[in-house]
Amino acid sequence: MFDQTPEEGGSGRAPSINVLGGILLPCSTEPLTGFFRDGCCNTGREDRGLHTVCAVMTAEFLAFSKAAGNDLSTPMPQYGFAGLKPGDRWCLCAERWKEALEAGAAPLVVLEATHAVTLHVVSLTALKQHAAKAA
Repeated sequence: MFDQTPEEGGSGRAPSINVLGGILLPCSTEPLTGFFRDGCCNTGREDRGLHTVCAVMTAEFLAFSKAAGNDLSTPMPQYGFAGLKPGDRWCLCAERWKEALEAGAAPLVVLEATHAVTLHVVSLTALKQHAAKAA
């Protein structure tokens, strides 16, 4: 699933492929997202939460996430985080998106910007049912 470790001559990252089998497109640079803060939902060995789902934030999902213990809407300037608002795109943890799906609060997903590793957690059918336009 992941490339060789840096010591073995690899990056330790999973190949940048989306859930549709194409090249992983950027999710967002404003706000800057991604586990590696590269604007893409790339992942690697260090990313234990699998921040691989490019989701379009909604008020409903932000409230769900806050109630589940992950407040994404409150600014935290000490970390350079302005807080998310509806319409922002953000690389979510695959498990959190799945929890939101099961609770009826799943945000839309940009399939072309959602990493293929997500398919280890969520089905392509479920993702397609919540697909947003790539823009």
